[in-house]
Amino acid sequence: MEHLELTEPELGGAPTTPISTALPIFTGPRVETRKPVHPYRTTARIVGALYLAGMVVGIGGNIVIQTVLTAPDGLPTIAASSLLLAIGAVCWLAAVAGDAAHGVLMFPVLKQHSERSAVGYLAARIMDATFIAVMVLLILMQIPIGAAYLSAGSADTTYLQALSTVLTQANLYAYEIAMITLGVAGLILCSALLRTGLLPRPLAVWGLVGYAIILAGSALQILGFELHSIHAVPGGLWEGFIGVWLIAKGFGSRS
Repeated sequence: MEHLELTEPELGGAPTTPISTALPIFTGPRVETRKPVHPYRTTARIVGALYLAGMVVGIGGNIVIQTVLTAPDGLPTIAASSLLLAIGAVCWLAAVAGDAAHGVLMFPVLKQHSERSAVGYLAARIMDATFIAVMVLLILMQIPIGAAYLSAGSADTTYLQALSTVLTQANLYAYEIAMITLGVAGLILCSALLRTGLLPRPLAVWGLVGYAIILAGSALQILGFELHSIHAVPGGLWEGFIGVWLIAKGFGSRS
């Protein structure tokens, strides 16, 4: 707001005197510049944290489970380490909750660009979580078999050994099917991220390649090819990197 000072006209040489009335001049509204709040910033941080937490509990739980189930003496180790086996299973249950949460959290982000991608990713994540839950159930069933082995004493336990072996193979199949559905979910997600610019193009392409390898490798595992989990490395590294990226930078400008 500015003020304009007026003076009286000169009459007969008399000095001019200012008129005390000040007239306001409107110069327009004051515009305040504020840094825009990025949409879904909190969602990006939570999703990134879930990626990192899922890696920790998943890898940790898998190490514990495999240490018990692949022991040379089989059921005696399972019977003696039932608590450790249960802890590993609980870690995987936490991963189940994280997998389902990914689909739920990403649904509104993807829906504003493609409802089909949002629904497809949510459905694939729920299927992934379901098969992991089945795997955990099959692992937990080893605990009562181990207890039965201990109580059998000198009786014939061949049938218990056979049942344990079958359950071990079944939980491996459930895991590989879960990884196939994870590969499908990852392809849906990274395709959407690539189209919308929610992630830089190189990161989205990396994710596409990594999840395609997971899908193909897990299918080969079911067919009898032993890859020793090498096929999970590119996608696993992507999830670790993208977890840090989303926490630090969030989604792209078009989210």
